[in-house]
Amino acid sequence: MKKVSLFVVAVCCILSCASMALAGGGDSGPIVIGAVIPLTGELAKFGEMQKHSYELALDEINKAGGIRGRKLELLVEDDTGRPEVGRSAVEKLISKDKILVLTGGYSSSVTYAIAGVAQNFKVPYVTHTGAADNITEMGWDYVFRVNQASSEYFKGVLSFLKDVAKPQTAAVIFENTLFGQSQGKSFAKACEGLGCKVILKEGFESGSVDFKPLLTKLKGANPDLVYAICYVMDAGLIVRQSKELNFTPKLFVGGGGGFALPEFVKNAGKAADYIYSATLWSESLPFPGAKEYYDNYRKRFDGPPQFVAAQAYVALYVIADALRRASELSRESVREALTKTDMDSMYGHIKFISYGKKSQQNLLPSYMGQWQKEKFELVWPREYASKPYVYPIPPWSQR
Repeated sequence: MKKVSLFVVAVCCILSCASMALAGGGDSGPIVIGAVIPLTGELAKFGEMQKHSYELALDEINKAGGIRGRKLELLVEDDTGRPEVGRSAVEKLISKDKILVLTGGYSSSVTYAIAGVAQNFKVPYVTHTGAADNITEMGWDYVFRVNQASSEYFKGVLSFLKDVAKPQTAAVIFENTLFGQSQGKSFAKACEGLGCKVILKEGFESGSVDFKPLLTKLKGANPDLVYAICYVMDAGLIVRQSKELNFTPKLFVGGGGGFALPEFVKNAGKAADYIYSATLWSESLPFPGAKEYYDNYRKRFDGPPQFVAAQAYVALYVIADALRRASELSRESVREALTKTDMDSMYGHIKFISYGKKSQQNLLPSYMGQWQKEKFELVWPREYASKPYVYPIPPWSQR
């Protein structure tokens, strides 16, 4: 009996020590959180923007006194843009580094993989960029998404279509990824709801070097609207080759992704002018700290941040807010605090709610921008516009 009691005490001591070993446990030293983003590979530029925003937010949080008088520390791992690498990186952060909370994710396929691991290990995961709808449709109670889901990327675009463009026909083209297929399906369905007939819906392989067969098919179909969903290299090539084929629909809209990023205009050149894109954030929006963040980022990193960077920045502030409110620094307590998040931010209001099939999803509006003289201007809704929209898109011969 005495041996059993001693065994129970020993087990309790081991569990207690294991709990204290969790990064953030105890009452001294930094509170350690983890992030998994693409730092190498073709998505590295976006991961770099996210990492820069983490650094900016981390410095601000720590200079303001940190969390509960302790510094916040961030361990960043590279997912290389591949789901299997992302899974391994998360397992390392959780099992070896004993992180308290997880953030990160860029592509939807990697984000989905990361979310599954976080849920399995019961580690709170605040994701901020991966947009495929199913990420918050699995009933995962440790997964929270700050950014808009892919089926909501185009809410601002739909408003413009309804009030201004009123297209009769549309073509939807999308990369054959989780992100592209999810948004493409949702947008086509939304078009039909507006009385706009989808006359062509087609996927393509990311990284293609020749989009002319697809664009020739589009030109032959002659839709009023083309809605394209892909990342930045494909976006630039599609627009350049549209110019070569002299294909100009009345309205060409990118579904976020690569069309709203600075690299798009670098790749597309003057062919980018008048192209529209769904977008999720702009420094011109009337959110507290939005312009200040934009200016600070630009000054420190010698270039403008885009919405993917803003999402990473606000995710750290959401985590910091939950850490301050948590009853204790345990994964379960932080998860519970995240469910009660209700805060204003430079990205808009953050509150994780359930609606439709989604749970713990932040619900926000989306917007529409247009490239004008190689600058991305917010043009819709009107009340937030930095410049008036140009519609219909002028033919190539008139630019």
